[in-house]
Amino acid sequence: METLTDFPKLHCPFIRQTFPVNKDHFKERGARFGLRAPEVYLVVDRVNPGYEWVFEDSETIAVEKLNGTNIKLKTEKGRLVALQNRKNVIDPLQIISGKTFIVEGIFRSIGKGYVLPDGEQAGECIGPKLQGNPYKLDFHEWYPFEKAVAHLRYKSFHEHERNFENWNSWFRDWLHSRLYQKIASKKGTDEKVFAEGVVFYNFKRKAENKTYMAKLRRDMFDWFYEGFEIRGYDRKGRDEVEDQEKFD
Repeated sequence: METLTDFPKLHCPFIRQTFPVNKDHFKERGARFGLRAPEVYLVVDRVNPGYEWVFEDSETIAVEKLNGTNIKLKTEKGRLVALQNRKNVIDPLQIISGKTFIVEGIFRSIGKGYVLPDGEQAGECIGPKLQGNPYKLDFHEWYPFEKAVAHLRYKSFHEHERNFENWNSWFRDWLHSRLYQKIASKKGTDEKVFAEGVVFYNFKRKAENKTYMAKLRRDMFDWFYEGFEIRGYDRKGRDEVEDQEKFD
């Protein structure tokens, strides 16, 4: 199958710095928090140079960041000609020892009309075998990013001042999944789950060939690692990242 370009790497609108955590805490529950080493990579209250537009431009919007795996596809005259998980090409006919759950997600979304007959599309495959299934789905589904922009936007984003303190509170206590709210509503319940994070878009900047996307996740904040002793964390960050020794 044809090879597609990889997804662009999205950066955080805040500066991030690495802080060591207690080694015993890491051994006890590091795997549960997805840590590979006794350290955490956290945001501090300083704007990442070049990302001022996230805070200052009225054209910037905030959209739920779905928690699955990135999938890009290409169709020509209604025929699937390319399917890719980041740089990994997927053969949809490889049904033995293949990623059949991704193919399941694509074909379920075809049935829902999410896949266009022609062109490249990028999106997130979600479901039971991905990221612990935070949306409590019984099946896999591919959700295009264009649909997320249209339907998973946080409409109250413009009602609040954009700063570290507000977003720290928003992400900790109020950043609920827009997608899951739609799923729960269909089941007749008002149950909520937290979103993984937010993707910021600015399509005016895209038209000007400027950086127009950024991301911020809940696991970039210190409070996410409840029960961990984090050494030297300061919301304002350090002017210089010093050589930090791991501690017990």
